Amino acid sequence: AKPGCADEVAELLMGLTANVRQEPGNRAFDPYRESERPDHFFVFEAYADEDAFHTHLGMPYGGPFNARLNELIVEPHSLLTFLDAME
Repeated sequence: AKPGCADEVAELLMGLTANVRQEPGNRAFDPYRESERPDHFFVFEAYADEDAFHTHLGMPYGGPFNARLNELIVEPHSLLTFLDAME
């Protein structure tokens, strides 16, 4: 988060969490705040499949969330890492 914006980022994430956890196909949406760097955040998200992830991206609350988040973070956008389960 930009200086002075970390608490607002935390509030945004907590507000989004309840919505995302109710989405069909959402398996996890767990936001974290780094202990040593409280202006850094990490969100672990898991979806049943690619369709569930695309449904998530199309939810009406996502656009306003991302627009405000992008004003509050240092990076030009959230950094995404896609993982494959090892089964």
